[in-house]
Amino acid sequence: MMYRIYIFLLMLAQACHSSLAMLMHACRVCLYPQGQIFVLLVGVSLQSCNVSGPAGLFGKRSPHEKYGQNLIDAGLRESALGKAWFGQAEASLLKPLSVTIPYKESGYFSAEQPRAAAVRFEAKRGQRISISLDKKPATNFCIYVDLWEAKTSGNKKLLAYADTNAAPFKHDIDDNGIYILRLQPELLGSGEYTLTISSGPSLAFPVQKGKIGSFWGADRDGGVRRHEGVDIFAAKRTPALAAADGFVSRVGDNKLGGKVVFIRPEGKNYNLYYAHLDEQLVTDGQKVSAGDTIGLVGNTGNAINTAPHLHFGIYTGGGAIDPLDFINPAIKSPPAITASLTSIGKSVRTGSGIVHMREGPSATAASLRTLSLNSLLQVEAASSGWYKVLLPDGVSGFVSSTTVKPVSLPVKQLKISNEQYVLDKPESIAARKGVVSPGESIRILGEYNGYYYVSGSRHSGWLPKNL
Repeated sequence: MMYRIYIFLLMLAQACHSSLAMLMHACRVCLYPQGQIFVLLVGVSLQSCNVSGPAGLFGKRSPHEKYGQNLIDAGLRESALGKAWFGQAEASLLKPLSVTIPYKESGYFSAEQPRAAAVRFEAKRGQRISISLDKKPATNFCIYVDLWEAKTSGNKKLLAYADTNAAPFKHDIDDNGIYILRLQPELLGSGEYTLTISSGPSLAFPVQKGKIGSFWGADRDGGVRRHEGVDIFAAKRTPALAAADGFVSRVGDNKLGGKVVFIRPEGKNYNLYYAHLDEQLVTDGQKVSAGDTIGLVGNTGNAINTAPHLHFGIYTGGGAIDPLDFINPAIKSPPAITASLTSIGKSVRTGSGIVHMREGPSATAASLRTLSLNSLLQVEAASSGWYKVLLPDGVSGFVSSTTVKPVSLPVKQLKISNEQYVLDKPESIAARKGVVSPGESIRILGEYNGYYYVSGSRHSGWLPKNL
């Protein structure tokens, strides 16, 4: 068995461009008295596994993909750990939990079991999603962070990712829809993390100290037409500002808008429309930077009898779209984490009669499972007043932190009358971990699916309830 561990470390060293000596130094092996290997833990993460992430996609592999390819090249794809790592990567994208942004969670990844975590959320066109990840230890612990778009066809498209240092990154949303963020550490890495997902406008606000007073879709001309933009009110001749880096595509006049300016933002497939200007201060084809003054607020065109304001619109090949999400300056902070962080990475059990495990950290989120009293759970992360938990059968969800308690005190103690096999999972086909002898006392710490989770003098594991 030790020889197989040695070979695995050698292959992992090849995959991570590291040295076997460094890996062996980083690892410690805990043994049973009989000399059997119980578990392999890594004390520090492997900095040499870090690969530099590309600046953009454009056909290049993400750090997650590069690491996966390194494992394949080293022949680890079919190893038990390799299968678990790739399996978790795929499964997390298939069944992500649902959250609402802004969102924040603190969690823990253990080296003992390869895991990946994914959350899904709605985002609107024009928003800029900001993602940050603080991890501890800051070095020698790599978490891959990927942002995906969930297509209506069921396919998923990789949009953006953090570098291997998990530096914060942003992404502009081009389509209303569902997006998935996946976290996955490299093999044999343990550590804490705090994830924050927030949203804000992808464009700068186009008027100094202006205030939006009329929104998209409002009646115009007695209901004959609808407002195709937002009106931002400000004192006459207040600077109107470029909302993005780009080029002036047209400067002109028209009956409705009066003096107008069109700007084409760099790398975007739409034009910004500034109307009712008192004066235009740019020319056709001029390059502008976000914040540059392109004109002065006025009331030209059909706004001659209204208070000075800027009509701001966005036009695509399919016509006008609502610009509010592109410029809305209101940015919400995620709710503070009030659940105790001391339970993260530990086992707990339900402490009330019926507990709903939900799809998201909210009492209104869909219920995934109904858990009975003393159900055993593994706490993976905390968000607001909720725990993200893992059931013994591998299903994840959220439970209110007020509905669980630690397993430090047993539910009860039993003295075994007949020899019993301790199983590694709560199912009849599970592997046997050991034997509880007649007369031995065991502590029942929790239960699940017709089994007790027990702790004895020699073994911890699962026993059927019908002892």
